[in-house]
Amino acid sequence: MTLERFDIIIIGTGAGGGTLAHRLAPSGKRILLIERGDYVPREKANWSPRAVNVEGRYQAKEEWSDPDGKPLHPHTNYCVGGNTKFYGAALFRLRRDDFGEVRHYGGISPEWPISYEDLEPYYRKAEDLYQVHGERAVDPTDPPASNPYPYPPVSHEPRIQQLSDDFARLGLKPFHVPLGIRLDEKHPRTSKCIRCDTCDGFPCLVDAKADAQVMCVDPALQHPNIRLLTNATVERLDTSPSGREVTKVTVKRNGETETYSSDIVVVSCGAINSAALLLRSAGDKHPRGLANSSGVIGRHYMGHVNSVLMALSKCPNPTVFQKTLAVNDFYFGSKEWPHPMGHISFVGKLDGETLSAGAPAIAPGWTLDLMARHSLDFWLTSEDLPDPDNRVTLDREGKVVLRYAPNNEEGHRRLIARLKDLMQRQAKCPEHGHECHQGLFAGNLYVGQRIPLAGVAHQNGTVRFGRDPKTSALDVHCKAHDLDNLYVVDGGFFPSSAAVNPALTIMANALRVGDHLLERMK
Repeated sequence: MTLERFDIIIIGTGAGGGTLAHRLAPSGKRILLIERGDYVPREKANWSPRAVNVEGRYQAKEEWSDPDGKPLHPHTNYCVGGNTKFYGAALFRLRRDDFGEVRHYGGISPEWPISYEDLEPYYRKAEDLYQVHGERAVDPTDPPASNPYPYPPVSHEPRIQQLSDDFARLGLKPFHVPLGIRLDEKHPRTSKCIRCDTCDGFPCLVDAKADAQVMCVDPALQHPNIRLLTNATVERLDTSPSGREVTKVTVKRNGETETYSSDIVVVSCGAINSAALLLRSAGDKHPRGLANSSGVIGRHYMGHVNSVLMALSKCPNPTVFQKTLAVNDFYFGSKEWPHPMGHISFVGKLDGETLSAGAPAIAPGWTLDLMARHSLDFWLTSEDLPDPDNRVTLDREGKVVLRYAPNNEEGHRRLIARLKDLMQRQAKCPEHGHECHQGLFAGNLYVGQRIPLAGVAHQNGTVRFGRDPKTSALDVHCKAHDLDNLYVVDGGFFPSSAAVNPALTIMANALRVGDHLLERMK
């Protein structure tokens, strides 16, 4: 097919690519968005735990492998909006100190080449764009902000409020999770969001989740200069004879090969697939992979140390929308242990169907349905450290091979211990006293796989940015050191992972890069 030319090509429509498209759309520049998936179909199954969590109806159907060649079925989604279609919409800023060097029990988390203050104006814009609900200065690690959240915090339901009060009584500073949902609690009849129990991990049937498709891609497509290709997989990027610019983007769509070119090419396929695309695009001038003279592409993969823990009680937990409470008192350590431990919050309310997919250990005398009705479902996140041996490579057929060995786990173990202690010190239940709490049980939401390997929702770090071309692939504007017109705006640019969801930082950075590109194109 003949080579069609644009001003900008953006590969991927998730938190990075979708947000960037929204920022650039009013410029009038001809922009091509390329998405390997399609729109998630709007259907009743969107809200079916069996369809979504047991059958994996919307998950990518491709197969990766681990270093031993064993098949790995990644829990990721190829669709317009990317993984934000299925995220829990927790939109945290990184902590101010996360941008500096942080000493962990297990090693050093490196300093970023930009400061929190450099990104703060874009955090503000991203929170406005994604309609984040929250409250400043309650979280003890909350970084300074130039404005309040655009929307008030999402209220706690009674059981979660009771837990928040218990945590406060114990000297903690619990706070409301910043959430990107289209909720108006003062006017529930006209509110897009209905506070359902199928939000975290599900596509929203009523477009009430502030995801990249709803908030960015669809509005961008209202501009006549924006074009979207769906079901279009970018196979490789080719360069000019000098190797200094990408001149051809090769796409497989509907069984046919198509080629496109542009003045600027932006890769935003997710940290794993962006690294894979650059490695597949090796050529004479880039024998180790496109933009990989440093050798770092694919390396330093991070995805956090995560646990799902169910706190069972004799009393039922009638909460519907559970993901409203978080605790960061141990994020950077405690008086007893001066090393970072991480973040405590919640997943969406678990159900028996979802639990059957992970096959957790069943508490004696309980069924999965009964456990789900009586559980508080915690999500614990700790920072994993960048290790060059945790990496994305390709097999002989060009398929992804993901190597990951968890590290810095002592902080996470101590975070779990702190939560166990807190749950045992809850206020007496009027009916069961202190015997109401039955203990914490591990829940694995990923069938047959450990969360760090198959669960790649927090993927980052594979195309790191920095000031030294010898140790980083991208400069501070997320342009490849080795090329003049190639950028990366997904989580791959992270030099460290911190211990909160990376989505808002990806969004904010995409807005920052967008401003840079607008200035460049003047």
